[in-house]
Amino acid sequence: MEVVGEVRATQALGRYGEDVATRHLRDAGFVVLERNWRCAVGEIDIVALDGDTLVVCEVKTRSSVEFGSPLEAVTARKAARLAQLAVQYRRLSGRPPGPVRIDLVGVLLVRRGAPLVEHLMGVA
Repeated sequence: MEVVGEVRATQALGRYGEDVATRHLRDAGFVVLERNWRCAVGEIDIVALDGDTLVVCEVKTRSSVEFGSPLEAVTARKAARLAQLAVQYRRLSGRPPGPVRIDLVGVLLVRRGAPLVEHLMGVA
């Protein structure tokens, strides 16, 4: 039963981080189109528009840096999968051709105060 509780806590942490990332993107002027979009290739945490650029955004949330920063969890393999997901999203959503960018948002929870948010644009 312990594992189930840990999974739920991890899922709740991930949802919270995605909420924080969504607010961050909106505050930066992005238009959020989708959250947790899925297809056979995988899942996109956040799909947004930054002007006319379609942005596929991966969110990583951590409660400490004991195992590295949130953004260190995104491997080259994951970045390549995000690029594949961007192609699938455009194809399946019927969005017109145009620029596409892969962004990463890292959310680090701190003991007191607002979470720290780091946004890297154009990682793949």
